[in-house]
Amino acid sequence: MSALTAPAARAFNDLVEINKTATKGYQEAAEGVTDPQLRSELSKFSQQRAKFASELEQKARQWGVNTKQEGTVEGALTDAAAALHRGWINIKSAVTGHNDSAILGECETGDATALQAYETALRSSDLPVEARSVIQKQHGDILSAKNWVTQQKGRVK
Repeated sequence: MSALTAPAARAFNDLVEINKTATKGYQEAAEGVTDPQLRSELSKFSQQRAKFASELEQKARQWGVNTKQEGTVEGALTDAAAALHRGWINIKSAVTGHNDSAILGECETGDATALQAYETALRSSDLPVEARSVIQKQHGDILSAKNWVTQQKGRVK
């Protein structure tokens, strides 16, 4: 199996960071909502994103990419990853108000930003077929989660 190109390695690093941030964001959201059904689903999404990060790290290692590098171009967050982090930062203020709709809105924003990062990665011609397959599946799962969150946000107004 050949090594990934530098742009593809950066995409993997970014997606790992995005999923780690989403893991924390969804966990905070689960802890902040009052509705037990929401709490359960948001916790599942947190676990899902942790699994995604782990899966991406494993695939990256297969291609010789160290996703734990810091201070290198490959380890640096891109604008998309930084934007996702900013999107999830607002979850803390929503959680302190214990407003389920506001919390879901922040989850929705975080997922929208994650989807953009996944779509950017998928537009890359540098991704091996196996990598593209993993990223496409995760993108679909994140889109499903975002759609569920959007539906619930309308329900809990």
